[in-house]
Amino acid sequence: MKFEIPSTPDADADAYIVSKTREYNEQFVADDYAPLSVYCRDASDAIIGGLTGKTYWNYLDIEFLWVAGSHRGQGLAAQIIQRAEAEANARGCQYAMLDTYEFQALGFYQKQGYETFGQLQDYCGRYARYYLRKQL
Repeated sequence: MKFEIPSTPDADADAYIVSKTREYNEQFVADDYAPLSVYCRDASDAIIGGLTGKTYWNYLDIEFLWVAGSHRGQGLAAQIIQRAEAEANARGCQYAMLDTYEFQALGFYQKQGYETFGQLQDYCGRYARYYLRKQL
């Protein structure tokens, strides 16, 4: 046996591992993984906010939500997340999940109806990391 820890991951090797994991999982659950992105652009077509995530197994899994500093406080993040949740619901999802750090947007997500179900203290040596869930 030979073990490797490359300084730059091999995209093909990573894709192989993901495909084999999904192949195994198909014995138990449907392979309904689909990426989901929401982009908000200004009049010049520049991205001023957006969300990346995926849907699978009745869940929307939100990975990143971002709004440009100059556009914060205008309700844009709430509109973005609402559009992602609506699309996830149209795909058959019943729940959404995400994580955030104490220096990010815990209060914002709680206002959107997300509830904390887990927490890690001292993440990065000094911050709490929160895991949240919402029924759609």
